[in-house]
Amino acid sequence: MIYEIVILAMIAAFLGLRLYSVLGRRAEHEEEPVPTRFEQPESSAAPARPSVQPASQPLQPPFRQREMGLYPPALEQGLRAIGTADRAFDVMSFMEGAKSAYGVILDAFWRGDKAHLAELCDRDVYDHFTAAIDERVQAGETLDNRLVRIEQTELVDASLDGKIARITVRFTADIASVTRDKDGHVVAGSLNDAVESRDVWTFMRDVTSAGPDWLLDETDEG
Repeated sequence: MIYEIVILAMIAAFLGLRLYSVLGRRAEHEEEPVPTRFEQPESSAAPARPSVQPASQPLQPPFRQREMGLYPPALEQGLRAIGTADRAFDVMSFMEGAKSAYGVILDAFWRGDKAHLAELCDRDVYDHFTAAIDERVQAGETLDNRLVRIEQTELVDASLDGKIARITVRFTADIASVTRDKDGHVVAGSLNDAVESRDVWTFMRDVTSAGPDWLLDETDEG
């Protein structure tokens, strides 16, 4: 009889421990709910992509709240003026476009593609580029350059003069440069050694224009 009582007590204790274990794990699980596809953690959310909003959508200012104060007062004032005149203007989208234009324009210049340059540059810059291209052709030389990487893009200046917006950007990039003669022999440079280049480019746009394109208005070394 005593042995039966001991055995029953052991069974009861075992069942109690099992019940506590199950309930305990359930309680812990309930304290940390698994997020559904509608409640994803912030760390897994896709990063926002800047875009120019169509005119039919609610208009947004060219600055996010967190960007306030990131620029010097004069630069910020210029950007605000452009954003007020052109409600589709967005700083981040412009910088992405400027970075892309930098590579495209350099490549067109190196290849001597005057038609492409005419689409991307205003008349003064176009004339400057084509004069350099003509000199290369006359000397029988070609450029075999490579834009290795763009290290940094930095806003330098922004202004609105009447209906003409101008924004200046400094590009810091690594460029490998090679000049070849008419026979294809290397006469200067090396593709194995990239050199840091700093260019200050100013882009312009008529804010009343229906087209979104900015033109390269001025170039300088920076």
